[in-house]
Amino acid sequence: MTNLASSTNSDVRAEVTGAYAAWDTAFNKADAKGVATAYVSNAKVLPPTHQVISGPEEIEKFFAGLFSGGFTDHKLTIIDAGGDEKVVYSTAKWTANGKGPDGSRQSAGGIATHVFERQADGSLKLRLHTFN
Repeated sequence: MTNLASSTNSDVRAEVTGAYAAWDTAFNKADAKGVATAYVSNAKVLPPTHQVISGPEEIEKFFAGLFSGGFTDHKLTIIDAGGDEKVVYSTAKWTANGKGPDGSRQSAGGIATHVFERQADGSLKLRLHTFN
């Protein structure tokens, strides 16, 4: 496995930025199926609830639950990214808005870690996603 040269780290960062933009777009449309398509078939999502969510069906159901709770305005901002021709990793700050117990708008945010697998067509799909 060949590591990416430092001159291509900006390429990886640009790819991750593009993947994040597509993910945020699906999230902000409350498109749980669209969000789930960003993950490989054996992907894991590890939210702060300590659940282990496996595969696109469970991932879709998890995000549909967030959308029914009024979450929107999601934004991922890259902290770091790197990897090679098969696996790409990234860390990001995330922000979103939801509804508080009284129905008022409430902001949320934290840090996320992502591991992507490069697909045959060169695109990135998530293998692991954890956030707090």
